[in-house]
Amino acid sequence: MRQYNTTIKETKEIEQITCNKCGRVIQVAGGVPMEDVLEVEKRWGYHSKKDNQVDRFDLCEDCYDELVSSFRIKIEEQG
Repeated sequence: MRQYNTTIKETKEIEQITCNKCGRVIQVAGGVPMEDVLEVEKRWGYHSKKDNQVDRFDLCEDCYDELVSSFRIKIEEQG
């Protein structure tokens, strides 16, 4: 979950990122996360039970690794 600092100019700068799964706080300096996170935003479509609902969450790298290791079909990796 991202928390933003809004100013009078109505600009948003990330102050803090918290992993939605484990609750660990990701340090941010000058609006830049000090480690990479998975940011997910999903708008559910017409043929969904969640029609037009938007879900957003952040995962730290450890929680991402735990999630994808549970997949029956392995993810594709490049690089």
